[in-house]
Amino acid sequence: MKVLLTGTEGYIGMRLAPWLIERGHIVDGLDTGYYRDGTLYLDPVGLPQLPHIFFKDLREIKATDLEGYDAVVHLAELSNDPLGEQCPEITFAINHQGSVRMAEAALEAGVKRFVYASSCSVYGAATADIVDESSPVNPQTAYAQCKTLVERDLKAMADENFTVVFLRNATAYGPSPRMRFDIVLNDLCALAWTQNKIAMISDGSPWRPIVHIEDICEAIRCALAAPSAVVNGEVFNVGNTEENYRIREIACIVGSTFENCEITTGPPSGDNRSYRVSFEKIANNLPGFKTGWTAKRGAMELKKLFERIQMSENTYKYRAYTRLKQLNYLKKSGQLDTNLFWVPR
Repeated sequence: MKVLLTGTEGYIGMRLAPWLIERGHIVDGLDTGYYRDGTLYLDPVGLPQLPHIFFKDLREIKATDLEGYDAVVHLAELSNDPLGEQCPEITFAINHQGSVRMAEAALEAGVKRFVYASSCSVYGAATADIVDESSPVNPQTAYAQCKTLVERDLKAMADENFTVVFLRNATAYGPSPRMRFDIVLNDLCALAWTQNKIAMISDGSPWRPIVHIEDICEAIRCALAAPSAVVNGEVFNVGNTEENYRIREIACIVGSTFENCEITTGPPSGDNRSYRVSFEKIANNLPGFKTGWTAKRGAMELKKLFERIQMSENTYKYRAYTRLKQLNYLKKSGQLDTNLFWVPR
Protein backbone atom coordinates (compact mmCIF):
# COMPACT_ATOMS: atom_id res chain seq x y z
CA MET A 1 0.00 0.00 0.00
CA LYS A 2 0.89 3.63 -0.33
CA VAL A 3 0.37 4.87 3.24
CA LEU A 4 0.25 8.33 4.76
CA LEU A 5 1.44 8.12 8.36
CA THR A 6 0.52 11.07 10.57
CA GLY A 7 2.72 11.73 13.57
CA THR A 8 5.77 10.43 11.76
CA GLU A 9 8.11 12.49 13.94
CA GLY A 10 6.57 11.26 17.19
CA TYR A 11 7.37 8.48 19.62
CA ILE A 12 5.55 5.67 17.80
CA GLY A 13 5.82 7.19 14.32
CA MET A 14 9.61 7.11 14.34
CA ARG A 15 9.50 3.36 14.90
CA LEU A 16 6.42 2.62 12.78
CA ALA A 17 7.60 4.23 9.54
CA PRO A 18 10.63 1.94 9.05
CA TRP A 19 8.59 -1.02 10.35
CA LEU A 20 6.09 -0.59 7.51
CA ILE A 21 8.71 0.25 4.88
CA GLU A 22 10.71 -2.88 5.71
CA ARG A 23 7.51 -4.88 5.16
CA GLY A 24 6.88 -3.54 1.68
CA HIS A 25 4.72 -0.45 2.11
CA ILE A 26 5.43 2.95 0.58
CA VAL A 27 5.18 5.44 3.44
CA ASP A 28 4.93 9.22 3.38
CA GLY A 29 4.78 11.25 6.55
CA LEU A 30 2.83 14.13 8.01
CA ASP A 31 3.74 15.91 11.23
CA THR A 32 3.53 19.29 12.95
CA GLY A 33 7.12 19.07 14.15
CA TYR A 34 6.51 19.85 17.83
CA TYR A 35 9.01 17.26 19.10
CA ARG A 36 11.90 17.51 16.65
CA ASP A 37 14.15 19.01 19.33
CA GLY A 38 14.83 15.63 20.89
CA THR A 39 16.66 12.60 19.49
CA LEU A 40 17.66 10.16 22.24
CA TYR A 41 19.84 7.97 20.04
CA LEU A 42 20.96 7.67 16.44
CA ASP A 43 20.09 4.45 14.69
CA PRO A 44 19.77 4.24 10.90
CA VAL A 45 17.29 1.37 11.26
CA GLY A 46 15.16 3.41 13.64
CA LEU A 47 15.11 6.61 11.58
CA PRO A 48 12.48 6.61 8.84
CA GLN A 49 13.79 7.03 5.32
CA LEU A 50 10.62 8.44 3.85
CA PRO A 51 10.09 9.34 0.20
CA HIS A 52 8.24 12.44 1.35
CA ILE A 53 7.33 14.10 4.63
CA PHE A 54 5.46 17.35 4.96
CA PHE A 55 4.86 19.46 8.03
CA LYS A 56 1.30 20.63 8.45
CA ASP A 57 -1.18 20.96 11.29
CA LEU A 58 -3.90 18.32 10.99
CA ARG A 59 -6.46 21.08 11.64
CA GLU A 60 -5.52 22.47 8.21
CA ILE A 61 -5.62 19.25 6.22
CA LYS A 62 -7.50 19.20 2.92
CA ALA A 63 -8.60 16.33 0.72
CA THR A 64 -6.01 17.32 -1.88
CA ASP A 65 -3.28 16.56 0.67
CA LEU A 66 -4.43 12.93 0.79
CA GLU A 67 -5.01 12.14 -2.87
CA GLY A 68 -3.24 9.04 -4.16
CA TYR A 69 -2.97 7.18 -0.85
CA ASP A 70 -4.41 3.73 -0.26
CA ALA A 71 -4.46 4.14 3.52
CA VAL A 72 -4.00 6.65 6.31
CA VAL A 73 -2.55 5.61 9.68
CA HIS A 74 -3.46 8.35 12.12
CA LEU A 75 -1.25 8.80 15.19
CA ALA A 76 -0.94 12.59 15.29
CA GLU A 77 -2.78 13.97 18.30
CA LEU A 78 -1.85 15.71 21.54
CA SER A 79 -0.83 12.75 23.63
CA ASN A 80 -1.32 11.97 27.31
CA ASP A 81 -3.65 13.04 30.09
CA PRO A 82 -1.71 15.87 31.85
CA LEU A 83 -1.35 17.72 28.55
CA GLY A 84 -5.05 17.34 27.80
CA GLU A 85 -6.08 18.57 31.23
CA GLN A 86 -3.93 21.71 30.94
CA CYS A 87 -5.61 22.83 27.72
CA PRO A 88 -8.82 20.81 27.18
CA GLU A 89 -10.28 23.16 24.55
CA ILE A 90 -7.23 22.82 22.32
CA THR A 91 -7.17 19.08 22.96
CA PHE A 92 -10.74 18.77 21.68
CA ALA A 93 -9.96 21.01 18.69
CA ILE A 94 -6.98 18.88 17.66
CA ASN A 95 -7.72 15.37 18.91
CA HIS A 96 -11.45 15.24 18.20
CA GLN A 97 -12.29 17.81 15.55
CA GLY A 98 -8.91 17.58 13.83
CA SER A 99 -8.99 13.79 13.65
CA VAL A 100 -12.54 13.78 12.27
CA ARG A 101 -11.43 16.37 9.72
CA MET A 102 -8.56 14.08 8.73
CA ALA A 103 -10.92 11.14 8.20
CA GLU A 104 -13.39 13.25 6.22
CA ALA A 105 -10.56 14.48 3.99
CA ALA A 106 -9.37 10.89 3.49
CA LEU A 107 -12.86 9.78 2.49
CA GLU A 108 -13.22 12.68 0.08
CA ALA A 109 -9.80 11.92 -1.43
CA GLY A 110 -10.73 8.30 -2.12
CA VAL A 111 -8.54 6.71 0.55
CA LYS A 112 -9.80 3.17 1.14
CA ARG A 113 -8.54 2.43 4.66
CA PHE A 114 -8.15 4.51 7.83
CA VAL A 115 -6.39 3.07 10.88
CA TYR A 116 -6.95 5.11 14.02
CA ALA A 117 -4.70 4.88 17.07
CA SER A 118 -7.08 5.00 20.02
CA SER A 119 -6.25 4.13 23.63
CA CYS A 120 -7.24 1.82 26.46
CA SER A 121 -7.50 4.99 28.55
CA VAL A 122 -11.11 5.18 27.31
CA TYR A 123 -11.94 2.61 30.01
CA GLY A 124 -10.93 5.15 32.66
CA ALA A 125 -12.34 4.10 36.00
CA ALA A 126 -13.43 0.61 35.02
CA THR A 127 -16.48 -0.78 36.79
CA ALA A 128 -15.65 -4.44 36.03
CA ASP A 129 -12.70 -6.54 37.11
CA ILE A 130 -11.61 -6.87 33.50
CA VAL A 131 -12.94 -5.01 30.47
CA ASP A 132 -13.04 -5.76 26.76
CA GLU A 133 -14.17 -4.05 23.57
CA SER A 134 -17.84 -4.62 24.43
CA SER A 135 -17.54 -2.98 27.86
CA PRO A 136 -18.86 0.54 28.41
CA VAL A 137 -16.22 3.24 28.18
CA ASN A 138 -15.70 5.56 31.14
CA PRO A 139 -13.19 8.24 30.10
CA GLN A 140 -11.90 10.44 32.92
CA THR A 141 -9.82 12.99 31.01
CA ALA A 142 -10.08 15.21 27.95
CA TYR A 143 -7.57 12.99 26.14
CA ALA A 144 -9.66 9.85 26.72
CA GLN A 145 -12.95 11.62 26.00
CA CYS A 146 -11.61 12.69 22.61
CA LYS A 147 -10.70 9.10 21.79
CA THR A 148 -14.28 7.97 22.45
CA LEU A 149 -15.70 10.80 20.35
CA VAL A 150 -13.43 10.05 17.39
CA GLU A 151 -14.34 6.37 17.55
CA ARG A 152 -18.03 7.29 17.55
CA ASP A 153 -17.80 9.72 14.64
CA LEU A 154 -15.50 7.62 12.46
CA LYS A 155 -17.50 4.45 12.98
CA ALA A 156 -20.45 6.21 11.34
CA MET A 157 -18.27 6.85 8.26
CA ALA A 158 -17.27 3.22 7.68
CA ASP A 159 -18.83 1.52 4.66
CA GLU A 160 -17.92 -0.83 1.83
CA ASN A 161 -15.69 1.83 0.27
CA PHE A 162 -14.04 3.14 3.44
CA THR A 163 -12.59 0.68 5.94
CA VAL A 164 -12.04 2.16 9.40
CA VAL A 165 -10.12 0.24 12.10
CA PHE A 166 -9.77 1.33 15.73
CA LEU A 167 -6.76 0.19 17.76
CA ARG A 168 -7.05 0.87 21.49
CA ASN A 169 -3.41 0.70 22.49
CA ALA A 170 -2.38 -0.17 26.01
CA THR A 171 0.19 2.20 27.55
CA ALA A 172 3.24 2.03 25.32
CA TYR A 173 6.84 1.46 26.34
CA GLY A 174 10.17 0.81 24.65
CA PRO A 175 12.90 2.83 22.93
CA SER A 176 12.37 5.34 20.16
CA PRO A 177 14.71 8.02 18.80
CA ARG A 178 11.91 10.47 19.63
CA MET A 179 11.72 9.15 23.18
CA ARG A 180 9.01 9.70 25.77
CA PHE A 181 9.75 9.61 29.49
CA ASP A 182 6.23 10.61 30.47
CA ILE A 183 4.84 7.08 30.17
CA VAL A 184 5.08 4.66 33.01
CA LEU A 185 7.62 1.93 32.24
CA ASN A 186 9.95 4.27 30.33
CA ASP A 187 9.83 6.77 33.18
CA LEU A 188 10.45 4.19 35.90
CA CYS A 189 13.40 2.74 34.00
CA ALA A 190 14.91 6.20 33.57
CA LEU A 191 14.49 6.92 37.30
CA ALA A 192 16.12 3.62 38.19
CA TRP A 193 19.05 4.31 35.86
CA THR A 194 19.70 7.94 36.80
CA GLN A 195 18.80 7.96 40.50
CA ASN A 196 18.89 4.33 41.64
CA LYS A 197 15.57 5.08 43.25
CA ILE A 198 11.87 4.96 42.33
CA ALA A 199 9.98 7.18 44.78
CA MET A 200 6.33 6.71 43.94
CA ILE A 201 3.98 9.53 44.96
CA SER A 202 1.06 7.10 45.37
CA ASP A 203 0.59 3.55 46.57
CA GLY A 204 0.78 2.26 42.98
CA SER A 205 -2.43 0.28 43.27
CA PRO A 206 -4.15 1.26 39.96
CA TRP A 207 -4.14 -1.29 37.16
CA ARG A 208 -2.61 -0.51 33.77
CA PRO A 209 -2.06 -2.69 30.71
CA ILE A 210 1.22 -1.97 28.93
CA VAL A 211 2.45 -2.88 25.45
CA HIS A 212 5.79 -2.62 23.66
CA ILE A 213 6.08 -0.13 20.83
CA GLU A 214 6.97 -2.93 18.38
CA ASP A 215 3.76 -4.79 19.24
CA ILE A 216 1.81 -1.62 18.43
CA CYS A 217 3.65 -1.37 15.11
CA GLU A 218 2.77 -4.97 14.33
CA ALA A 219 -0.91 -4.41 15.18
CA ILE A 220 -1.00 -1.50 12.74
CA ARG A 221 0.68 -3.59 10.04
CA CYS A 222 -1.92 -6.31 10.54
CA ALA A 223 -4.76 -3.77 10.47
CA LEU A 224 -3.53 -2.56 7.09
CA ALA A 225 -3.28 -6.09 5.69
CA ALA A 226 -6.47 -7.68 7.06
CA PRO A 227 -9.50 -8.22 4.83
CA SER A 228 -11.95 -5.36 5.12
CA ALA A 229 -14.76 -7.71 6.14
CA VAL A 230 -12.74 -8.76 9.19
CA VAL A 231 -11.78 -5.32 10.52
CA ASN A 232 -14.12 -2.67 9.12
CA GLY A 233 -15.69 -0.72 11.97
CA GLU A 234 -14.02 -2.98 14.55
CA VAL A 235 -12.31 -1.98 17.77
CA PHE A 236 -9.28 -3.97 18.94
CA ASN A 237 -7.54 -3.58 22.28
CA VAL A 238 -3.80 -3.80 21.53
CA GLY A 239 -1.73 -5.72 24.04
CA ASN A 240 -1.57 -9.03 25.87
CA THR A 241 -3.90 -10.00 28.72
CA GLU A 242 -0.89 -11.25 30.70
CA GLU A 243 0.60 -7.76 30.61
CA ASN A 244 -1.87 -6.10 32.99
CA TYR A 245 -0.05 -4.81 36.07
CA ARG A 246 -0.57 -2.62 39.08
CA ILE A 247 1.76 0.38 38.85
CA ARG A 248 3.74 -0.87 41.86
CA GLU A 249 4.22 -4.23 40.11
CA ILE A 250 5.78 -2.43 37.14
CA ALA A 251 8.06 -0.61 39.59
CA CYS A 252 9.11 -3.93 41.11
CA ILE A 253 9.89 -5.38 37.67
CA VAL A 254 12.04 -2.35 36.90
CA GLY A 255 13.68 -2.46 40.33
CA SER A 256 14.69 -6.09 39.83
CA THR A 257 16.26 -5.21 36.47
CA PHE A 258 18.34 -2.23 37.60
CA GLU A 259 20.74 -3.19 40.38
CA ASN A 260 20.59 -1.42 43.76
CA CYS A 261 17.38 0.38 42.91
CA GLU A 262 15.34 1.43 45.94
CA ILE A 263 11.53 1.53 45.65
CA THR A 264 9.26 3.52 47.95
CA THR A 265 5.52 4.13 47.77
CA GLY A 266 3.27 6.92 48.95
CA PRO A 267 -0.35 7.27 50.11
CA PRO A 268 -3.36 6.24 48.00
CA SER A 269 -3.97 8.63 45.13
CA GLY A 270 -7.12 10.58 44.34
CA ASP A 271 -6.74 9.53 40.71
CA ASN A 272 -9.43 6.91 40.15
CA ARG A 273 -8.20 5.69 36.75
CA SER A 274 -7.68 1.94 36.96
CA TYR A 275 -8.45 -0.72 34.38
CA ARG A 276 -7.50 -4.30 33.56
CA VAL A 277 -8.06 -5.12 29.91
CA SER A 278 -8.72 -8.28 27.92
CA PHE A 279 -6.80 -8.64 24.67
CA GLU A 280 -8.41 -11.88 23.55
CA LYS A 281 -10.20 -10.29 20.59
CA ILE A 282 -7.04 -9.09 18.85
CA ALA A 283 -5.28 -12.38 19.57
CA ASN A 284 -8.10 -14.37 18.00
CA ASN A 285 -9.56 -12.04 15.36
CA LEU A 286 -6.79 -9.90 13.82
CA PRO A 287 -5.02 -12.12 11.27
CA GLY A 288 -1.29 -12.47 11.85
CA PHE A 289 -1.10 -10.52 15.11
CA LYS A 290 0.85 -11.80 18.07
CA THR A 291 2.66 -9.90 20.82
CA GLY A 292 6.34 -10.57 21.38
CA TRP A 293 7.26 -8.53 24.44
CA THR A 294 6.92 -8.58 28.23
CA ALA A 295 7.51 -5.83 30.77
CA LYS A 296 10.65 -7.60 32.06
CA ARG A 297 12.15 -7.93 28.61
CA GLY A 298 11.27 -4.29 27.89
CA ALA A 299 12.99 -3.10 31.06
CA MET A 300 16.12 -5.05 30.12
CA GLU A 301 16.05 -3.53 26.62
CA LEU A 302 15.91 -0.01 28.02
CA LYS A 303 18.72 -0.73 30.47
CA LYS A 304 20.95 -1.86 27.60
CA LEU A 305 20.06 1.28 25.64
CA PHE A 306 20.88 3.57 28.58
CA GLU A 307 24.22 1.80 28.99
CA ARG A 308 25.01 2.16 25.28
CA ILE A 309 24.25 5.87 25.06
CA GLN A 310 25.53 6.60 28.60
CA MET A 311 22.31 8.40 29.40
CA SER A 312 22.64 11.19 31.95
CA GLU A 313 20.07 12.63 34.33
CA ASN A 314 20.07 15.84 32.27
CA THR A 315 19.10 13.82 29.21
CA TYR A 316 16.29 12.11 31.11
CA LYS A 317 14.94 15.47 32.25
CA TYR A 318 15.31 17.19 28.87
CA ARG A 319 12.05 18.91 27.93
CA ALA A 320 11.67 17.26 24.51
CA TYR A 321 11.14 13.84 26.11
CA THR A 322 8.11 15.01 28.10
CA ARG A 323 5.22 16.21 25.96
CA LEU A 324 3.88 18.82 28.39
CA LYS A 325 7.33 20.33 29.04
CA GLN A 326 8.07 20.64 25.33
CA LEU A 327 4.81 22.34 24.38
CA ASN A 328 5.06 24.71 27.33
CA TYR A 329 8.58 25.63 26.18
CA LEU A 330 7.45 26.27 22.60
CA LYS A 331 4.66 28.55 23.87
CA LYS A 332 6.83 30.43 26.36
CA SER A 333 9.54 30.97 23.73
CA GLY A 334 6.98 32.41 21.31
CA GLN A 335 7.29 29.63 18.75
CA LEU A 336 3.69 28.45 19.26
CA ASP A 337 0.67 30.64 19.89
CA THR A 338 -1.95 29.91 22.55
CA ASN A 339 -3.81 27.60 20.13
CA LEU A 340 -0.62 25.64 19.38
CA PHE A 341 -0.22 26.94 15.84
CA TRP A 342 3.33 27.81 14.77
CA VAL A 343 4.10 31.53 14.91
CA PRO A 344 5.58 32.75 11.59
CA ARG A 345 9.05 34.17 11.86
